[in-house]
This record gives sequence, C-alpha cells and structure tokens, in this order.
Amino acid sequence: MKHDLKRGAVLLASATFFVAALNALQKLTGSRLPTLEIIFFRNLFSLPFVLLIASRTGIILKTHHFGGHLIRSVVGLISMIMVVITVTRLPLAEQQVLSYTQPLFLVLLSIPLLHERPSLQRWIAVLIGFAGVVVVALGKGLLNTDATSVSTVIYLLALAQGAVGALTTMQIRQLSATEASTTISLWQAILMTVMTAAPLPFIWVTPGWQDALCLVVVGAFAGIAQVLQTEAFASTQVSAIGPFAYTGLLWAAIIGWFGFGEVPSVAMALGALLIIGSGIWMLRHDRASKAKTAVTATVEAAEGS
Repeated sequence: MKHDLKRGAVLLASATFFVAALNALQKLTGSRLPTLEIIFFRNLFSLPFVLLIASRTGIILKTHHFGGHLIRSVVGLISMIMVVITVTRLPLAEQQVLSYTQPLFLVLLSIPLLHERPSLQRWIAVLIGFAGVVVVALGKGLLNTDATSVSTVIYLLALAQGAVGALTTMQIRQLSATEASTTISLWQAILMTVMTAAPLPFIWVTPGWQDALCLVVVGAFAGIAQVLQTEAFASTQVSAIGPFAYTGLLWAAIIGWFGFGEVPSVAMALGALLIIGSGIWMLRHDRASKAKTAVTATVEAAEGS
C-alpha cells in the first residue's frame, strides 16, 4: 500500500461532508415521505457508484456466504431506518454526535461475539465516551422527569443506532475474511434495494419535483461518499486517518446551523469532545498496539534466524 496521509485525510473529510449533506436532505424529505421510500432511492441511485468502485478490481458477485450478506444487509437496513428517523427529528449535529458511539459499542460487542478481552485503556475510553452521552442527555433535560417521551425515545433510538452500526461493522469484518470488499458492497446495495422495493406499493407517496430531486441527490451523495471513503482507506492506514472521520460533526453543525437554524448547545459541544476524544484515544491505542506487535514479531524473527 502506498501511504499518503494527506490524500487520505482530505478524501475522508470530504466523504464525511457528503454524508452530512445527504443526512440534511433526508431530514428535508423525512417529514413528507416514508422512511423506506427514501432508503430505496438512496440505495438505488448509489448503486452506479458502487459498480464504479467494483469495476476497478472486477465485479464479483459469486459468494459462498449469501446468508452472511443477507443478515448484514438486514442489519444495515435497520441502521439506515434509524438514521432517517433520528435525523428527521433531531438537530443534525446531535444525531451525528450520538452516532459516534459506534466504536464504544464495538468494544462491548466484541466480548460476547468475538470473545475478546478489552484492555484497560479501552474500558476507560468507553466510560469517557458514555459520560459524553450523559452530558448531551443532561443538556436536553432527557434525564429529568418532565422530559417529553418522544424526545427521549428518539435520543435512545439514535444511541441504539450506534450499537446497530457497530454490529454491522463486525459483520463486515467477518465477511471480509473470505469476501472482497467490493463484493460485500455490491450485495449490500442490491439486497437493500430489493428489500426496500418490496413494500413500496403499500407505502408509496408520490414525491414532488423538489423531493424527487432530493432523493436522486441523496443516492448520488451516498455513492460519492462511499467512493471517497474507499479511496481514503486505500491511501493509508485506517488508524492514521481515522480521526478525520470526526470532521462529520463540523459539517453537520455548519449545515444544521445555516440550513435549519440549529445552534449547538454548550452541553452538546462538551459531550462531543468526550465522545470523539474517546474514539480517537481508541484509534491511537490500536495503532500503538499494532506497532508494538510488529516490533515484537521482528525481534522474534531476528532471534530465530
């Protein structure tokens, strides 16, 4: 792999911009169109971009793990549904912050699913991250008895989306042991398009020309984001550019402020610092652990020669 940190960082930051932008468009259409209809068009119009990525190394649909792709797509679809529901009802920046709990849930899920034993540093990072969630919740009064049930449920749903997203990541890791990344992406796009097309006759709402344009752009932005993210991770190590994924909060805050008049609160900013800080800590810890493992392996090889 040719390492180009600057290129990878710019591409990943650009990918997060398109994700924030498509979430804003989903927020616009989410109050008028059914969630599954929005997700259908998102997957349908992102498919050409997925095919573009796959064509570079060869379009391979053959698989011996169709069941794994199906389960991964179902879980991914649930995650997308959660995103559309929450961005429609929450400020963009707050929804974005709560989605950053995914690395924290990855640590928790790795215990029962992968039988891993997280290090002390990881546990500290998890505690710091969830302390940030509490700060955000306190800022909205969600832990008070007078908090509205609707807002509480939506915040819990946004938090749960982090857990579902973590489960999706784990499934991708498992499939990646035998499947190419392009094969995983292709099956996801195809299966999600088919699954969301099935209920369309029962939930269909004809969009106006503005909503129709938004749906096309949502799919295009999703595809562009995937292309940029793929190129970013192909440029350098994930642990090196991982922190730049958090630039999505900056884009979400700017778009939310100027597009929807959503001014981030002090509690949201403090909570974001804790959640993002814990995520970056874990990325840096992983990078240090891999470097230590590599050095140990080199020393052992030298001693054995």
